[in-house]
Amino acid sequence: MRLADEKLDIAIGRTLQAGVLLAALIVLIGGVMYLLGVSGPRPDYSHFHGVPGHLRTPSGIWHGIMRGGSESVIQLGLLVLIATPVVRVILAGAGFLMERDRPYFWVSAIVLAVLCYSLWHIR
Repeated sequence: MRLADEKLDIAIGRTLQAGVLLAALIVLIGGVMYLLGVSGPRPDYSHFHGVPGHLRTPSGIWHGIMRGGSESVIQLGLLVLIATPVVRVILAGAGFLMERDRPYFWVSAIVLAVLCYSLWHIR
C-alpha cells in the first residue's frame, strides 16, 4: 500500500468519524431542546402520524431551525448522518481520480449516482 493510499484511507476514516459524531451531537442538542420545550398532555404514540410536511425538505428543515424548532434540529442531525457516506464516496472517487485509477473512479461515480438518485426520489 502506497503512502497516498494510507493518507486517503485515514482521511476517509476521519471524515466518517467526524460525520457520525457531528450528527450525534446535533441530534442530542435537538433532543434536549425537545425535552425542555415539552409541556401539556402526554402525546399519544399508539398511532403513527408520520413526519410533518415541513420536515421533509432541506429548506423546510432550515426554516424550522431558524424558528427554533427542536424537531428541525433533530432532522438536520439525521441529514448529516445520511450525508456522511455520500461524502465518503466523493472522497474515494477523488482519491482514485488523483491516482489515475480510472476503473475504481468510475465505480465510485456510479455508486455516487445511485446514491444521489435514491436520495432525490424518496417519497
